[in-house]
Amino acid sequence: MSLSSSEEQRFSPLLRQITSHVLVAILSVGLTLTTLWAFPNLQILKRSLPIATAPSTTTVETTAETTAPPIAASQQKVAIRSFVSAAVNRVGPAVVRIDTERTVTMRAPDSYFGDPFFREFFGNDLSPRVPQEYRQRGEGSGFIIGPNGMILTNAHVVSGADSVTVTLKDGRKLKGEVKGVDEPSDLAVVKINGKNLPVAPLGNSKDLQVGDWAIAVGNPLGLDNTVTLGIISTLNRSSAQVGIPDKRLDFIQTDAAINPGNSGGPLVNEQGEVIGINTAIRADAQGIGFAIPIDKAKVIEEALARGQKISHPYIGVRMITLTPELAKQSNSDPNTTLTLPQIDGVLVMQVMPNSPAATAGLRRADVITQVNEQAMTTAEQLQELVEQSPINQPLQFTVQRGEQTQQISVRPGELREATSE
Repeated sequence: MSLSSSEEQRFSPLLRQITSHVLVAILSVGLTLTTLWAFPNLQILKRSLPIATAPSTTTVETTAETTAPPIAASQQKVAIRSFVSAAVNRVGPAVVRIDTERTVTMRAPDSYFGDPFFREFFGNDLSPRVPQEYRQRGEGSGFIIGPNGMILTNAHVVSGADSVTVTLKDGRKLKGEVKGVDEPSDLAVVKINGKNLPVAPLGNSKDLQVGDWAIAVGNPLGLDNTVTLGIISTLNRSSAQVGIPDKRLDFIQTDAAINPGNSGGPLVNEQGEVIGINTAIRADAQGIGFAIPIDKAKVIEEALARGQKISHPYIGVRMITLTPELAKQSNSDPNTTLTLPQIDGVLVMQVMPNSPAATAGLRRADVITQVNEQAMTTAEQLQELVEQSPINQPLQFTVQRGEQTQQISVRPGELREATSE
């Protein structure tokens, strides 16, 4: 039976629609069969995928036997986290908060009776000045380095403290005893008595390279257990370059955020090992912090724990590295009052009064070229040589003074004695 043209027009859309549905159904069945043939374990994967909660991991069952015992949910989860959290979990329990109190004595300001005119008439005892005392509180960080309760921190955190309270991450508060303080290296050791104390693993700062990860852990601004991440920006940054010439240190520079209260806390590598002690920031810049290399602390921490004083030889000069280019630039300045020799050496900028250098006869503008016949080309090199020298043992300096070369014998003194004068 044939259809008229009008009937064909009426049934044509319906036929096309039925044909489309049939084709879709055939393709769907084909794709499903192909997928099941290619991926026979697809159903197992679908069951296990919702179980794995870690964003970068999945748990796959290796057998589909119905007789296998049920697997606990904790065993089905694979918790692979970032290296930061792994490092912090390793060192974090040993990081402590240190709260200090010290008594500060101040004299009350003179009243108008302090004026000599009034004292002439009313006497010196009319308005005596009474010292005023108040309690100054401070806070910082530290970390436990031994099961015997020894803690490393900064000297400026506990120096002069009358009382020290140490708070552990688990909430325990223990009384701390300052065993030793070394101001030039800004290091101190505090002792606590407690059981089952966590210990921070120590790394080696000599193995560091610029660009390595750096994790700062501490209690900045009273915010306990704070972690910041950065990299090692540079190594062997001298204390003079940092702006604290009274210290005897070469710092690790990092862009990990170090804030007040972080002082004394650990700087950690990606393995969770302590590589430095956070100590300083530049107030005039962001993203520049400094830490004391842990290798420096290893050398003196045992002596500090025994209460021993650390020897720091010094000669008493402020100096900079001199190069021919720097000398030429200085000599070309029409306002300069000095003519510098265009050589490599160490330029003396200032000689401290009553220092070994002053006693020996060193002068401002002297250029030190050799010490004990060893060439001196940088200020850092000379500083290191002096620090490694015995106290009061003479060092033979070769000095260029104007157009003359002189030999001067300098005996290093004890820095602690100099600063206490």
